[in-house]
Amino acid sequence: EVQLVESGGGLVQPGGSLRLSCVASGFMFSIYAMRWGRQAPGKGLEWVSSINSGGDGTSYADSVKGRFIVSRDNVRNTLYLQMNSLKPEDTAVYYCSDGSGNRGKGTLVTVSS
Repeated sequence: EVQLVESGGGLVQPGGSLRLSCVASGFMFSIYAMRWGRQAPGKGLEWVSSINSGGDGTSYADSVKGRFIVSRDNVRNTLYLQMNSLKPEDTAVYYCSDGSGNRGKGTLVTVSS
């Protein structure tokens, strides 16, 4: 059974940083590209970032480019999202997903003073 479990969310002040993690199990994590997405209150799901299977190819939404960094550890089957210079508009539930439509339950990030 595929499982994706996100963690690392919380309350942070504007300008602060958080590091999200997503632990994967039940599939060969190392051969799949992975994605981060988010859903803000009252809005639809938004793609945030992608990373290829080897970790040497990444892409970002314009809204987070230059502030967020996606990475992965294929030994620990873990996906990361380092979020810096956070803004109130980054407030959302953040999800990780694989390329087959599987998604975790998400972790809530709240950026507020």
